[in-house]
Amino acid sequence: MGLDHELAEAIEDVVTAGQLAGAVALVWRDGALAGQAAVGWRDLESDTPMTRDTIFRIASLTKPVTAVAAMTLWEEGRFGLDEPIAERWAPEFAQMRVLASPDGPLEDTTPAERPITFRDLLTHRSGISYGDFHAGPIGGAYREALGPDIDSPVPPEAWIAALARLPLIDQPGAGFHYGASLDLLGFLLARMDGRPLGEVLKARVFDRLGMADTGFVPADRGRTATLYGFDDDGRLTPYVGASDGPFYPERPADMEYVSGGAGLWSTAEDYLRFARLFLEGGAPLLKPDTVALMSENQLTPEQRARGELLGLPAFEGHGFGFGLAVVMDPAKAPATRCQGGIGTVGWPGAFGGWWQADPTDGSAMVFLAHNHLELAQLSRGVGLAVYDAILQVHAVGSRRERKV
Repeated sequence: MGLDHELAEAIEDVVTAGQLAGAVALVWRDGALAGQAAVGWRDLESDTPMTRDTIFRIASLTKPVTAVAAMTLWEEGRFGLDEPIAERWAPEFAQMRVLASPDGPLEDTTPAERPITFRDLLTHRSGISYGDFHAGPIGGAYREALGPDIDSPVPPEAWIAALARLPLIDQPGAGFHYGASLDLLGFLLARMDGRPLGEVLKARVFDRLGMADTGFVPADRGRTATLYGFDDDGRLTPYVGASDGPFYPERPADMEYVSGGAGLWSTAEDYLRFARLFLEGGAPLLKPDTVALMSENQLTPEQRARGELLGLPAFEGHGFGFGLAVVMDPAKAPATRCQGGIGTVGWPGAFGGWWQADPTDGSAMVFLAHNHLELAQLSRGVGLAVYDAILQVHAVGSRRERKV
């Protein structure tokens, strides 16, 4: 049985069960494409099949891309990792205040004990969060000031100023708090490079890697996968968006805001080109030492022990580098983040996307799907089947010996 067939089987069960419209999976090993599968439908209503060149929203798979772009500027000496962001590039953040309690009154604050640094942004230790993660006043304040997380009507410069007026949920450097740190970083890269973030990423990453189908708008709307959610009975249904959701079903043509944390569209083939940076010493974008630095755990033991994501422990077998998870204990690292030898890196996305690169065996895997997973539904177990598919793809892709 060939790897292509095994990958397809790993996805088909979830598609047949009506828990996933379709998905694309690629496996790279020993310097070549080792397996591929495109299963299910790009669009159920029109019976359009999934294809390898289907374009997906990739949500938080955007974060490692923004981090890599940042490190190209770091190599040029444009900023220092431990440089305060307010020193040259974001003076709006010079006098930050910190909430006494993450869910407490907005007026109950103390001064920040030290400035936010670029390293803080790259590792989610800035004290910046996502509003939806908090039940207290800060959640509403984020939504009112910044708009949706992915498609916001607030222009970049106004967004930066609005974020700087909000209190932090923790002292800079104190702990891991997943959120809009990479969005802020993206806009600071635009300031450094003197052009919009989309142009920064295109010039510094996409063009140099041949990622022609990746950007903040779909490269070809005819190849985009329909986004699916789930109805009250847990059945797949086209997702038409919500007035208070994180993105617009159709992004307005005049929207200036782009999310360096969650806004990109891409294909599995394009993202595999990106993942291979971590197998090939960063070539052609970064120096090997820079990739090694990105792939080192940056969290203290206490921060790893306290780190949470969606209320669950985030770092039992992982650490966190620059914009991505890093395997530290292969026996404890769940594959839904990334799982392999020590130093394996990866990060998942909210629409069901996932990737990893394992430099210890020269392998990389990419899995892209297009489900919008609601937090309230996930808490009831609705939508979790996509993670079963990821686990199966990981298991198949990780096996060295297989029957022919």
